[in-house]
Amino acid sequence: MSAEPIMETIMEPVVPQVDPIDLLITFEEASPMPIRPEYLEGSVFMPPQPDFKHSAGAVRLAVHFHTAGIDLAGMGMGFRVAHKDGSTMALVIPDLYILRREPTELDESYRKANKGWYPIGLLALVGEVTSTNHETDTGPKLRTYAAAGIPVYVLIDRHAKTAHCYTDPVLPEKADEDDASVDAYYSSDTKVTLGDPLPLPAPYPTLDTAPFA
Repeated sequence: MSAEPIMETIMEPVVPQVDPIDLLITFEEASPMPIRPEYLEGSVFMPPQPDFKHSAGAVRLAVHFHTAGIDLAGMGMGFRVAHKDGSTMALVIPDLYILRREPTELDESYRKANKGWYPIGLLALVGEVTSTNHETDTGPKLRTYAAAGIPVYVLIDRHAKTAHCYTDPVLPEKADEDDASVDAYYSSDTKVTLGDPLPLPAPYPTLDTAPFA
């Protein structure tokens, strides 16, 4: 007579949910050198140290916008993308951005509550200049910016030697909202070879990409 198998229910340990903002703070504090990591599609991304051409080119782009009268062009601030339930979807630090408006007291309160990250809704345009991490800018960042509904994404792809102006973000309907950005994309891509002028939609100027060629 065979004994009946003994069935046991194995309980998975309960792991407390860590907000990505606190996760990035942990990475920053553990690093022996100053860093500001980003959070995209459920993963932490450690940006490489920019080289001279990257830094000088990004500054020239910002100056180009300011010269054209686009006063809200800037660099260095971080932005938070939220899921529909209010939890953190992504934390990004564009190489270049143009704001829709100057941050209000409400925006500053949001930044304080989220430990240094402004709301993504402030952005009218974002720009990235690729380094050794070009796959990040052409993949997760592109999808995240599209998912956030940012109207214009300017990408200087030094790896492919091309410049892009992505417009018309599209976020397909998904049954699973846990990672809603993975299918997002831009339906329009104006592409030129580095060195050629890159046209942007009004009211932005045509960009000179020669410094990256």
